[in-house]
Amino acid sequence: MTHPQNVLLLVVDQMRADCLHGALAAHVDLPNLRGFAKDSVDFRKHYSAANPCGPSRASLLTGQFAMNHRAVRNTAPLAHDTPSLPMEMRKAGYLPLLFGYTDTAQDPRIYPKGDPALTSYHTHMLGFQEIVEMRYGQSKPWTAHLHKQGYSFDGPTELYTPVAQGGNVPRLNDPALYAAKHSDTAYLTNRFLKHMTSEESGPWFAHLTYIRPHPPLVAPAPYNTLYTPADMPLPVTQGTMEQERALHPFFAPMQDHLPPQKMVNGFENVPRSDDTHRTLRAIYLGLAAELDKHVGRILNYLKDSGQYDDTMIIITADHGEMLGDRHAWGKHSVFDAAYHIPLMIRIPGSAPAVIHAPTQSTDITPTILNWLGRDVPNAVDGRSLLGFLKGAPPKDWRDYSYSELDFGQPGSQTIYQKTLGITASESNLCILRGPRYTLVEFACDLPPMLFDFHGKGEAQDVASHPDHQSALYDMTRRMLRHRMRAAGQNLSLTTITSDGPVTEKRSVD
Repeated sequence: MTHPQNVLLLVVDQMRADCLHGALAAHVDLPNLRGFAKDSVDFRKHYSAANPCGPSRASLLTGQFAMNHRAVRNTAPLAHDTPSLPMEMRKAGYLPLLFGYTDTAQDPRIYPKGDPALTSYHTHMLGFQEIVEMRYGQSKPWTAHLHKQGYSFDGPTELYTPVAQGGNVPRLNDPALYAAKHSDTAYLTNRFLKHMTSEESGPWFAHLTYIRPHPPLVAPAPYNTLYTPADMPLPVTQGTMEQERALHPFFAPMQDHLPPQKMVNGFENVPRSDDTHRTLRAIYLGLAAELDKHVGRILNYLKDSGQYDDTMIIITADHGEMLGDRHAWGKHSVFDAAYHIPLMIRIPGSAPAVIHAPTQSTDITPTILNWLGRDVPNAVDGRSLLGFLKGAPPKDWRDYSYSELDFGQPGSQTIYQKTLGITASESNLCILRGPRYTLVEFACDLPPMLFDFHGKGEAQDVASHPDHQSALYDMTRRMLRHRMRAAGQNLSLTTITSDGPVTEKRSVD
């Protein structure tokens, strides 16, 4: 009997890798995620290929670097004919089920003027069948559910605003207005489990994407106070804000882009203090713990329904979060905390393993297609991880990862543009992480950064140090060669001949 090849792609929003392994791991209890890590192939050096949400998900679901798919900002449209995972899954006979969102801005060339699809970037990628709409600030099903449960609120902003208790002065970690059983995380899980009972004959492909622990940082009780702020580690910094700002011109707008008060609704003046940072970190980890509970429900359902051993299960995140490190919040950064994310994959018959080879989010789409026996489009920049999953790591695997960030905005100026005096086209950077060094290069006229992990790592930029000029030159050449080799190859390996088009299969680093 042939068993169905089911695929569950579960993506959480804004979860740092060190919540599972690293600096924060000792401060948060994630039994279900850690249990799955022990039962899967756990990729410990996995990075988002682009930030923030929209670009990171575009890279994950197309397998392309931002330099190729060009949906480089949350509001930047993704070309409608970009090869993508949902469209390739349709070719394989699957109906791509979406529970949540992809933050894909639509291509205005294929919609009439005034179409609602062109009024928000929270729409879903073409090819998906949207089963549950769960977009931040727009989720009509969830808000309708809350109204039905008797909650009263004027708009979605109130859902993400802490509610002061008993006439007390409002606190950052006051609870959300809804109970934990009615949270966005609980609601989405309930809807997923209810729908999937109709899909059990398989095969099926489901993309389940949770918004938590993405800010605004507000959690239902008891998760809002599950962790004590005083027990939280302070952010990693290199001196005061002023001392850090003096280290590189990019750091001032990086710190100012998202001050602490923008991490939580309803508080206009939030001091940059140890108490603030610890409290916000505690809420973040509380949201991660709530998410973990519901991930456990998903995994238990697959086991109880007999589908666990017929399903490729991928658990990852779209990007990371600075959490006050280097006096910055959010993901518009150059540091690993904003890009280093979990990746755990289990396929039927795979043996648990821990992988330290560098991987990136562009590798997920080709891995899924490869496991299903499908051809991977030449447009895909990533490389399949199937060898790692089958216990036969490729001998020619890359020794670096690559990420991009666009921090401009056409039509208006971001704080980066205003502070640095640059145009939208200049407002981007790329990061190459090699075995020893990490290079950060800018499109505008800013000095590069170079971090030596045989030395102080991200704690010291050695780009201008005389002893590291050879390394700077070598890493710059490596980045240039990477971009040249990875330049869009959708049709570049196709030749038109008298017998018709001939296409050579792409070789990916």
